[in-house]
Amino acid sequence: MTTTTAANAASARPDRLLSLDVFRGATMFFLIGESTRIYDLLVDPALGSPVLAAIGRQFHHHAWNGMHVWDLVQPFFMFIVGVALPFSVAGREQRGDSRRTIARHAVQRAFLLLLFGWALYCIRPGYITFRFQNVLAQLSVTYLIAFLMMRRSVRAQVAFTLALLLGTELLFRLFPIAGFNQPFVPDHNFGAWFDLQLSGELSAGHWVSFNAIPTAAHTMWGVLAGQCLMSDRRPKEKIWVLAGLGLLAVAAGYALDPLTPIIKRISTSSFVVLTGGWCLVALAFCYWLVDVKGVRRWAPFFSIVGMNSLFIYLFTESYGTVWLASLVKPFTMATRGWIGKPSAEIFTALAAWALLWGMCYWLYRRKIIIRI
Repeated sequence: MTTTTAANAASARPDRLLSLDVFRGATMFFLIGESTRIYDLLVDPALGSPVLAAIGRQFHHHAWNGMHVWDLVQPFFMFIVGVALPFSVAGREQRGDSRRTIARHAVQRAFLLLLFGWALYCIRPGYITFRFQNVLAQLSVTYLIAFLMMRRSVRAQVAFTLALLLGTELLFRLFPIAGFNQPFVPDHNFGAWFDLQLSGELSAGHWVSFNAIPTAAHTMWGVLAGQCLMSDRRPKEKIWVLAGLGLLAVAAGYALDPLTPIIKRISTSSFVVLTGGWCLVALAFCYWLVDVKGVRRWAPFFSIVGMNSLFIYLFTESYGTVWLASLVKPFTMATRGWIGKPSAEIFTALAAWALLWGMCYWLYRRKIIIRI
């Protein structure tokens, strides 16, 4: 893990896209919001607001077959890393790094992501466990796969991602071991069997570690999108390519649902295609709004978080938000006599969320970026 300045980071990438920083920052901002429990508070019946409850439900993962807005967060993050990869490699090459040096750094980065992701799973229960289902652990695999494939032709990269999805589909459908041969039933599919062999336990939420294989498509499609943005195409053409392909993928994902259910918790092929489409659409929108139309006054609010996404993710996932909330709780909860306990708890969550942003702002002001 290294610390560098924001100025050095910016100069390391040719034609840096502010829209990508905003996309990354917005995704991370809402992700760290989960650690404040604000989304749980919105759906609490004690709050008594059907409108806020409806909004809050969209910030929870779908129970199984279907998709909420919150189910886009991890695909977004996987995709964003892929988009940034061609820019990062081009920057390192401009600085004179050899392919061997760049490849060694990619392997090292993947290992550290896996290490951090695994360690977070050990912190919560307080004992050593071998689970690899969070963003960092999954990203360690998808990042390395995308890096190894990024110099291939567009056709080869697309074919490889489709092969990953088809191979996963067949593996789940044709897996022969009794009790785990029901591809779309929680804890009775190949992914559950794989986790039992890997760690000896199943996720309470029916998540599976094997998701890293099909969701590698998100990171690889991000690489292709990044290469499109780095190309000599006119901005308008780039937007049409990204948005057009994205909308086609969204339509295809929903069309596949009757055949293969849209299930995030096991990353079915229909889910990957659907969310991959939304990734492309979201990137096209951010690029159009920020880099083409120049609507940027609000952009720093999110990009400040995105610049230190690794640090703030590790901080929140290691109970950092709990500590921050404990600092503000005596003061925010003092208002419950006037606004009621449910509203005071939301006030506490918002205050903790603001402090998380403030930490990122403090690092930004001092031009500090913590990265691996």
